[in-house]
Amino acid sequence: MKKNIIITGSSKGLGLLIAIELQKMGAKILINGRSKSKLKQLKKKYNFFDYYAGDLSKEKNAKKCAIYAIKKMKGIDVLICNAGKSKSCSPNKENKKEWEKMFDANFYTTSNMIESTKKNLIKNKGKIICISSICGHEFIKGAPITYSAAKAALNFYVKSLSQYLSKDICINILSPGNLLFPNSVWDKKLKNDKDETKKLIKKIPLKRLMYVDDLIGCIEFLLSSKSKFITGHNFIIDGGQTISDRKSVV
Repeated sequence: MKKNIIITGSSKGLGLLIAIELQKMGAKILINGRSKSKLKQLKKKYNFFDYYAGDLSKEKNAKKCAIYAIKKMKGIDVLICNAGKSKSCSPNKENKKEWEKMFDANFYTTSNMIESTKKNLIKNKGKIICISSICGHEFIKGAPITYSAAKAALNFYVKSLSQYLSKDICINILSPGNLLFPNSVWDKKLKNDKDETKKLIKKIPLKRLMYVDDLIGCIEFLLSSKSKFITGHNFIIDGGQTISDRKSVV
């Protein structure tokens, strides 16, 4: 996979795991986060192509990131918008500050980067993948309202944008279900509340939590030539959870 890829929110967690896997496939990866020192360490440890440190919810930072990546990589083939934040206040305790924080993390980081890179992506007949959540697709009991609303806004933005972008670019959404990886929400629940985890797994038709490999397989497909006629879609990767039980607890 000889592609130049920017992955936002890739200094830890899911974004970092995606970066590691795509680099193994031969991609040239530019990682992103807010801590320059951490990104520098990760670049050295995993031999990533480069990094850009900055809060991409700020439009000027997104523009700087795009300019830097285009210059250093001599063009961008793929933008993977992974930056986001799920931890928020409990339902009915929302305030303006919390709403702004969640929309900055889950919506504006993505919209800013798409606006800043789309000209170059169109030129290179590139692809955009936005990581969302089943919380933006269906009501999930217990999920923060601010998070769910921000992801729902992201989903509609991407679907709408797909109708107006150039014919030379594909943009799609991946909405993972209950994803299990080291230090994830479900990794902690599996250790601290096995009963709750077992109850959820019983409600999932495929009888397990989601693994990073499940997501990587979808990303690999969307980056391949086999997906060249797919755009504006939201791929729900949840083992059938949102179809079989709309009262799932997260």
